[in-house]
Amino acid sequence: MALTPQDALPPTPPSDTPAIMSNTRTPAYVAPPAATAHKHIWVITGPAGCGKTSVAEYLHQTFSFPYLEGDTFHTPANVEKMAAGHPLTDADRWDWLIQLRQQSLLALSQPLGPSGVIITCSALKRKYRDVLRIAHYHDPTIKVHFIFLHASEALLMDRVRARQNHYMKDYMVRSQFESLETPTEEERDVLSVDAGGTSGEVQRLALGVVEGVLRGDAAGS
Repeated sequence: MALTPQDALPPTPPSDTPAIMSNTRTPAYVAPPAATAHKHIWVITGPAGCGKTSVAEYLHQTFSFPYLEGDTFHTPANVEKMAAGHPLTDADRWDWLIQLRQQSLLALSQPLGPSGVIITCSALKRKYRDVLRIAHYHDPTIKVHFIFLHASEALLMDRVRARQNHYMKDYMVRSQFESLETPTEEERDVLSVDAGGTSGEVQRLALGVVEGVLRGDAAGS
């Protein structure tokens, strides 16, 4: 699907759009301050059950970056569709992806605003990731990074089965793997993290890749 000029216009968010999460707890780790050359959008991606929320909350508390929980921006129709066991189509996701991009830009544009923002979004297909990448063209000082959490389908299926009161059902993991376009080497903004370990292990791996990017940016690389 080709992008149109209308993509540059932020959609009107629903009245119940949640506020960006703020840091309310003392982080387990406090990152050293560093003057980075860019602002950064960190998109935590991967199929259901890979630990996107856990990693995002950990990075949010570590760096005090605003956190946009992608699922909360779905329309009620999308949530109802998923709860009924029907996968979303590209058309269902399009406005949602644009809104996530625009809300990220808004968070970074605030006076004395943060140097980064965190999003959770499965971004299973390259064209979905491309919609979020457009943020860089709106503001060249912004870099978009995808932290791709990957694990086996069997493991993620078990994790989703263990969830309580969540609209994502275990059989939808199969659908997500069928839709997944694993990032290629051409997508240099994708940082792969093995999500097969414990929650703490995955969090620390993700922290390491974020710190590496920030150190390189502060050094001017």
